[in-house]
Amino acid sequence: MAAVDDLQFEEFGDVATALAANPDATTINIEGPGESPKRPGPPRGSGREEDDELLGNDDSDKTELLAGQKKSSPFWTFEYYQTFFDVDTFQVFDRIKGSLLPIPGKNFVRLYIRSNPDLYGPFWICATLVFAIAISGNLSNFLIHLGEKSYHYVPEFRKVSIAATVIYAYAWLVPFALWGFLLWRNSKVMNIVSYSFLEIVCVYGYSLFIYIPTAILWIIPQKAVRWILVMMALGISGSVLAMTFWPAVREDNRRVALATIVTIVLLHTLLSVGCLAYFFDAPEVDHLPTTAVVPNQTVIAAKSS
Repeated sequence: MAAVDDLQFEEFGDVATALAANPDATTINIEGPGESPKRPGPPRGSGREEDDELLGNDDSDKTELLAGQKKSSPFWTFEYYQTFFDVDTFQVFDRIKGSLLPIPGKNFVRLYIRSNPDLYGPFWICATLVFAIAISGNLSNFLIHLGEKSYHYVPEFRKVSIAATVIYAYAWLVPFALWGFLLWRNSKVMNIVSYSFLEIVCVYGYSLFIYIPTAILWIIPQKAVRWILVMMALGISGSVLAMTFWPAVREDNRRVALATIVTIVLLHTLLSVGCLAYFFDAPEVDHLPTTAVVPNQTVIAAKSS
């Protein structure tokens, strides 16, 4: 039986010092209940981290699962569509700011949209843009001919319906076509990351916000100023679209990827230049009061002898 003096606690100093003194000693690591043992693994390459950052692969499964839980109601119920407008003012302003200040190397969907895609922002941005283009086009026409005696101003309300048709068709049909194309390419190339239709609509809707102040400034009756403004707006909004969809197609065939991005930018350019040319730079027809001109007629009365 061991003596009592042999059974006593001994304080140890630094573990590293103790191991240096006795390298054959056995060490036991006691971990807390909430800690998990760390196992060494291969270092993660910076290239893969960059891909995950651009494509949003890290939390895609979790966010898609949460999105599915939020939108689990049947599509014919009001609750199903109510989730598309469940967004607060801070999120809308943050997404607008992100569309105005695109960050190179950052994915707009991953940073702003994927956590809670919405239709509230795109719907009201398109509605505001419609009235901004229509009203600014009428004011531009009025200011150009202001002071001309022969000019009679008549409001062109048809511009509202034309602008609404063009803007909403672009904001819905182009994303729908792009969504179908990405799904088709995803079946061909497994590495392609496909966005949901709602996410693509969000990207296009928020990318159009820059055209609201641009349309207001198009009232300035100077063609050079207008074209400078449209090029600036096109550069900002086009870069948002290009940087968002390039990571999703760059793993595809090189020609297909480049053709996709070029098509996206060309369609966006067509919308910008078309709105400027039709609503602001179109040749105006003076609305003059109609007057009937009756040619002079000579009546010859024959006298009978």
